[in-house]
Amino acid sequence: MKIIRITTDNEISVHGFPEGSIAEQNRQLRALIGICCELYEHVMPNRLYTSLGASKRVTRTKGSCTGMLVDEEGVLRELDINAVGSYLYEGDKHGGIIAGNILIVGEYWDGDGVGFCGMSENQFNLLYPKLEELTLKAREML
Repeated sequence: MKIIRITTDNEISVHGFPEGSIAEQNRQLRALIGICCELYEHVMPNRLYTSLGASKRVTRTKGSCTGMLVDEEGVLRELDINAVGSYLYEGDKHGGIIAGNILIVGEYWDGDGVGFCGMSENQFNLLYPKLEELTLKAREML
């Protein structure tokens, strides 16, 4: 199952969801977000669902729901703004920004809470072209 990474340079890439223990997965997810990322935050940005059509209904089926992971301290550490992440987060409406690289990941209900995983094929095929288009537009605006 796949996850999508979008950098502050508006580059998009696809990665497999990390394998291993939860601790190993978290370490690898933090490394994908950024080498200085010590803690990531789970964000459910409104436009991911309203504009792009991602599912925000968490079920027991892995990857049926989609969310965004960001560097919890990205703004405090004055990382570069992530234009796509900030757009999805509706920063233009409320002034909040997303700083640092972002990951678009799958989610599922594991009985104890929400777990992260790769996206379902349907979610990936729906979102990747739209996110690719957003990154292209963001690059053109630079």
